[in-house]
Amino acid sequence: MADVAEQAQEAIEQAEKSRLNSAVAVLVALSATFVALCNVKDGNVVQAMAQAQAGAVDQWAYYQSKSTKQHLAETTADQLTVQRDIAVNPSPEARKLLDEKIKQYTAEAQKYEKEKDEIKAQAEGLAKQYDAYNVHDDQFDMSEACLSVGIALMGVTALTQKRWLLVVAGVFAGFGTLFGFAGFAGWNLHPDWLAKLLG
Repeated sequence: MADVAEQAQEAIEQAEKSRLNSAVAVLVALSATFVALCNVKDGNVVQAMAQAQAGAVDQWAYYQSKSTKQHLAETTADQLTVQRDIAVNPSPEARKLLDEKIKQYTAEAQKYEKEKDEIKAQAEGLAKQYDAYNVHDDQFDMSEACLSVGIALMGVTALTQKRWLLVVAGVFAGFGTLFGFAGFAGWNLHPDWLAKLLG
């Protein structure tokens, strides 16, 4: 009779282990699949970040170019104004030519100033776009980190058969899933302290 009781108890323990291991296997498979999807999306986000950053750098270089041209036009207009004002008895044609050139360079300087404002707005827009992408990049990084810890704890759960460890693994996997969904959906879920810790 004792042998039958021991065998029954052993069968019950094996069934419990089997259910726990089955739950762990399903959770690991789901978590790993979600990590893979997040990783692909994160790669696309990183590419978009690189494009936005390169675009912003290009726009700021263009802005500098326009600033240099504006400065040259202003300096030339100033020099022509001085030349006109100190000229001794210039002919009407010479004075008219100087006035036209001063007007031309002043107009160019104003044109460059206007163009600089437009370029600056584009550069700042690309910088904002980069910052928005960076939030989603952080979300996917946090998702991957939390899900990786959860998967590791699930593996330890299968070895130790400790149910409480599966709960801890589930908490990490839950946070990882939440951050991943936030990244996919564009939610503004971004714990700065965790981003700084992982950054």
